[in-house]
Amino acid sequence: MSDKKQITFEDALRELEDIADKLEKGQLSLEESIKAYERGMDLKKVCTDRLTEAEAKIEFLAKGQTGEIVKTTVKKKKEDTTSKNEDDLF
Repeated sequence: MSDKKQITFEDALRELEDIADKLEKGQLSLEESIKAYERGMDLKKVCTDRLTEAEAKIEFLAKGQTGEIVKTTVKKKKEDTTSKNEDDLF
């Protein structure tokens, strides 16, 4: 994806939500759906990467002089594959 570093998190998320909405409503042809799904997967990666970067920055800023985390406001989310909603597109 060539614009991976240029698109903002908010714009990527907005476009991803728009794609998911169109796919759920069946507004696209099969070919358009495939292209939209591929774009959605690229956008999901952009969002995930940006969130990972933000989490790393927050963790870095939260470390004290000893290198130990003084206070953290970000909780790591455990992925529960058994409770994943089958309706999730991405």
